[in-house]
Amino acid sequence: MTFLEFIQQNWHELLILTRQHIFIVLLATGFAVIIGMPLGILLTRVKQLQAPVLGFANVMQTVPSLALFGLLIPIPFIGGIGARTAIIALALYALLPVIRNTVTGITGVDARITEAATAMGMTGWQRLRMVELPLAMPVILAGIRVAVVISVGVATVAALIGGGGLGTYIFRGLRQNDNNMLLAGAVASALLALLCDLALGLLERTFRIGERSAKGLRIAVISCFALLLAAIITFGPTTRSDDHASGDLTSDLTGRKIIVGSKDFTESVILAEILSQMLEKKGVAVERRFELGGNLPHDALLADQIDVYPEYTGTAYTAILKHQPITNPAAVYEQTKHEYTDKFGLTLSPPLGFANDFAILVRGETAKAMNLTTISDAVPVSRDWQAGFGQDFMSRADGYPGFSRAYGFGFQKQPREMDLSLTYRALAARELDIIAGNSTDGLISALDLFQLEDDKRYFPPYQAVFVARKDIEDVLAEVFTELNNAISTEDMRQMNYRVDGEKAQPKDVATEWLLAKGVK
Repeated sequence: MTFLEFIQQNWHELLILTRQHIFIVLLATGFAVIIGMPLGILLTRVKQLQAPVLGFANVMQTVPSLALFGLLIPIPFIGGIGARTAIIALALYALLPVIRNTVTGITGVDARITEAATAMGMTGWQRLRMVELPLAMPVILAGIRVAVVISVGVATVAALIGGGGLGTYIFRGLRQNDNNMLLAGAVASALLALLCDLALGLLERTFRIGERSAKGLRIAVISCFALLLAAIITFGPTTRSDDHASGDLTSDLTGRKIIVGSKDFTESVILAEILSQMLEKKGVAVERRFELGGNLPHDALLADQIDVYPEYTGTAYTAILKHQPITNPAAVYEQTKHEYTDKFGLTLSPPLGFANDFAILVRGETAKAMNLTTISDAVPVSRDWQAGFGQDFMSRADGYPGFSRAYGFGFQKQPREMDLSLTYRALAARELDIIAGNSTDGLISALDLFQLEDDKRYFPPYQAVFVARKDIEDVLAEVFTELNNAISTEDMRQMNYRVDGEKAQPKDVATEWLLAKGVK
């Protein structure tokens, strides 16, 4: 499929994601301006506050966006998952240029002009309104312009907390190795940033050469707020086509929707979609909150933002409960289930029937040329290789430190720590020589990669399960029983390949599997 064909087939979803993106950016920068401009004016009057306030704004700019999302999720009324948290986080990022340029613009007004205004008998408010703000407005607008462009770029990360926007296509394209999807999201985001920069640049230029009277200032401010209000009404958030809910259906058992979450990779989305469709077939209303990055699904579950999501026993045992890895699947499952109930008030479903273990991958041609079948086979020939691993693998107790010691790897080059989705692309492109992926990923077949056997049995078992809130266990019990050992490893690989290799939609793949299994 060419890029133009992709746009023709997916223009409606791309339009929805663009609208969501605009909505997030407008609200975030609107809040930043409403808070930042008065704060900047205050700092020009109370100079001793400049250091702490600007220091706080600087700190907000340095906090990684995903970490900020994780910190905001548990906070009542402010946090959670979805667009609200993204808007608050982006507003914090946008504060610095607004505050700083407001201070710079007002303090940069020629002192002789302000002295003349004072000599004419103007009060402090009149001097600010009629002299300082009109003269400072070009500099203030330059700060707003920077804030908007920054927000357009950072808003892509909102997709990782279910906030929608163009980041949905960018991250999904990386995950599925779909350049058309990746390009569509990136190009739309770049065009949006350029249009915003151009529009605000023209407004800034108008203030530099145009009327600087109080009347002109009022007209400009009123016009900006009218434009903001119209944009919010016009471009309000809409439901993505793949994240539909089940309308007005209500559960006889709960009287409310079940919120199903997923992690930000293909398999997790497919499993969450299977569960969602099974619940809907039983008359349970479902809301989907898919593609949440990092540990956000777990954090969202604890914060009552979602009710259930797919997880893996080895991940829960080592990354969440912080235990050292063991290799007994039954022991890992039972201890994880027991501790999740005691510590978090959560429950685990029965195993779904397959395990998604860490997969040490090389290119298929490399494995064939060097006759590699096990991880141990790769140790003596890998000294000059460039390894690349996801952040998760590099930091976990069952990840790189223990793995390299167990097998005796001695890479001369420092392994690259990068996004997991990008490691697949980098391996196929010969930028990397060995990576740690997931054993059921469709990209393994799609990119002709080879999984080396874990001959020393280092990695713990990663049985697929669902983690759910204890108070809805009765609602999910029947579906959990039907899914007990229902999905084989081959089933999961084929479903992943349908999405990653053949570019099918996860919801369609889930429907196909349910029909094939005769689930009603």
